[in-house]
Formats: sequence, C-alpha cells, structure tokens
Amino acid sequence: MKILVLNCGSSSIKYQLIDIESKDVLAKGGIEKIGLEGSFIKFNLPNGEKETIFASIPEHTVGVRLIFDILTSEKFGAVGSIDEIDAVGHRMVHGGEKFSASTLLTDEVLEVFEACNDLAPLHNPANLKGVNAVKEVAPEMPQVGVFDTAFHQTMPDYAYMYALPYELYENYGVRRYGFHGTSHRYITKRALEMLDMPAEGSKIITCHIGNGASVAAVKDGKSVDTSMGMTPLAGLMMGTRSGDVDPGIFPYVMDKTGLDLQGVIDMLNKKSGVAGITGISSDMREVKAAAEEGNKRAQLSNTMNFYRIKKYIGAYAAAMGGVDVIIFAGGVGENQADCREAALEGLEFLGVKLDKEVNNKMRGEEAVLSTPDSKVKVLLIPTDEEMMIASDTYEIVKNMK
Repeated sequence: MKILVLNCGSSSIKYQLIDIESKDVLAKGGIEKIGLEGSFIKFNLPNGEKETIFASIPEHTVGVRLIFDILTSEKFGAVGSIDEIDAVGHRMVHGGEKFSASTLLTDEVLEVFEACNDLAPLHNPANLKGVNAVKEVAPEMPQVGVFDTAFHQTMPDYAYMYALPYELYENYGVRRYGFHGTSHRYITKRALEMLDMPAEGSKIITCHIGNGASVAAVKDGKSVDTSMGMTPLAGLMMGTRSGDVDPGIFPYVMDKTGLDLQGVIDMLNKKSGVAGITGISSDMREVKAAAEEGNKRAQLSNTMNFYRIKKYIGAYAAAMGGVDVIIFAGGVGENQADCREAALEGLEFLGVKLDKEVNNKMRGEEAVLSTPDSKVKVLLIPTDEEMMIASDTYEIVKNMK
C-alpha cells in the first residue's frame, strides 16, 4: 500500500510517498512560497540529486495538484497514476482535547478540528487547506489526520493544568497540550524495540531538539508530561522562540519599548531564543561554528540551551521516580554531540554514563551512546514522523480497500 504523507504550512507543503509494506520512501520533496512570488517545488530524484521547478503556485490546491502531477509524470514519476496512491496522511498540529488518536478525516471530524483553530491560528488553517486541496484533486482518496497533540492527551490533569482561574480552562480550553507528539511517540516505540523492553514499567525521557524543541516524560509508553504548553512557545529555548519566561516581563517590556501585544508576541516567537541571544542566527550549525571561534554570545547561547535541556531531564526523572532511557532526536539532538554531552553532564547521580568517544562519532543514525555499565540507556534515534503518519494511515484505511 502506498501512502502520501503531507505536511502543510501556511506557505509550504512537504511530502513523502511511502510504500508501507517495504518502508521505502518512493518520493519526497516540498513546495515553498505558496501565494508568493518565486514559488517552487524541490524534490529528490532516484539518483539522489535534487530537481527544482519554479511555477506559479497561488494556493494549496494548485500545489497539491502539482505534487500529484510530478508523482505521476513520465519523467519524474514514482507511480503510473493517482489510483496507485491508496491514501493520504496529514500532519495536523492542534487537536485540542478532541483527538487522542489518529483519525479518518470525515466532514464531521474536520468540523471538530476546525473548532480548534483558535488554539493554533497559524497551523490548523494551513492543515485544513491541504485536506481540502486533496479533496478537490482526488475526491475519493481516503485521508487520515495524525495530530501533534494526540500523544500528550494521556497527561494527568495536575500536569496539564495551569494555575490560572479554572474558568479559563472550562470556557476556553486554556491548558498544556504539548507538541511534537508524533516524534515523541515514534522514538519511544523505536527505543522499546531496540532494547527489547516492554512499555509497561518503563520510564523514558524523549528529547526532540531542533529549531523547535521539546522534552517529554513517557511512563509505561504514555506521555505524562511535556515541556511545550498551550502553544509551541513554552518550554525549552529554541531557534527563534523564547521558551519559558516570566510573564511579568511582558508589561515591563511593553512600557519600556512601546511594543504592543502583537509586537511582544512576534518578539517571543520570531526574535528570541538562539537568534535573540546570539544576534547571529537561529541555525545551530552557525552558532556552533561561532562559539568555536570564540564568540561570547554564541557560547552563552549554547550554555543556556543545553542547561535547560538538562533541567527538564532532571525534572522528569523526578516526576517519574527515575529514568531508564534518555533519547535524543531532532536536527540538533541527532547531529550535535556537544549538545548531548552538555545536556547529560552532571547527571551521573541518576545513573547516566555517556560513552563520550561513541557520542562524538555518531550523527544521524540509531546508536546506544551510554557505556555498557550505565544504569540509564542513552539512545540516539533519528525521528521519522512521516513513517509514523504513514503507519497510522495504513492501520486506519487498510480494511477500506
């Protein structure tokens, strides 16, 4: 069965075509600048080279049609016709409390999902555009939604509630939801498989560290806490996002700078984090290079960033009464040995023993990074959200054909 996985942003669409039986990625690529001048699609060729085609892509339906055209084209195609694609799986960002599992996207389900738009005004409408675009291009195609927030719906109320007037939760859904759930679920599943460990009784801390970053406490295979909150702004320091800050700062900054509320929100989301501290970039590769050249602000940024990861690891070990496995994933977690080492430094009291030689060698492939006598296993597991989305989609639609 062939599953097309779509991840639709406000001006972009990423895609992969996956043969779920063989786990092969038959095609992958992405569209950028939808609705803007200079829009294009870039995709991988079978020989590993990349092809870029510039085209007018005013909205998502045109983009989805272009993806289908390329997937079925004589020159670049991975399939002979759209009929060879069995279903589409969508990354859906915010399902609120409505969705605790992946779901077939019927009109009724989409109506419920649309009601969550206020919780993710930048992401959910874009997700819906992708679903509606597929309906126009291939109306009979089954579609499945896989929600970033679903994995964290097992959090207990004392973990997801904020200490705010309770009516804000009752009336407006103000609570911690968490994100990156598909990634946290995938790397948890792979860790249990790698270690031949049952989910029952396990205590795992999953660290998805990239331009966006979050940590989750996973007990008995279920999320019991996570660092992101009602929005993806909370928790760790990120590429351009601040992470946790004292809310009392906001009126002070507004008074001193003249920024209005939207200006402060833009600052927290787009001008803070690594980019805000360094003044250089949100790209950790550039920041790492600058730190190695002696740039003090880049060094400070790294120290702040890795320290906060360590604090969450310690907090979640305390919350679960111990930890058996710590996993690193995401662009930084998978590729930066210095991040992993710094985040684990000083955690020997928990039973963590990092094999520094192995850690320094590993980038982007599954590995055990702890020493054989370490009480806590440290793993590097490249995340594969697309494969998780494809697997969920297959499980839902396999009996529909």
